[in-house]
Amino acid sequence: MRKIVLAAAVAGAALTLSACSKPADEAATAATEAAAAATDAAAAATDAASGAAAAATDAAATATEAAAGAAAAASGAADAAKDAAAAASDAAKKM
Repeated sequence: MRKIVLAAAVAGAALTLSACSKPADEAATAATEAAAAATDAAAAATDAASGAAAAATDAAATATEAAAGAAAAASGAADAAKDAAAAASDAAKKM
């Protein structure tokens, strides 16, 4: 009888330990899946940041070109105003 009780206790302990390892395996699997998901999210964030940086670079280049065009237009306008002032001065001298 004692051997049966001892055998049942050993079997119960073994069953308890095997039950304990299953949640540990499940937890390890969940942790691995969470790490994979975090890695994927980090990769997506890196790609998004790269895209945003590229867009910002393109926007800066476009703004630089626009500023250069505006400066050229302003220079042309200044030259035209200078020519108009000279013509007005010449016209005033002839009067």
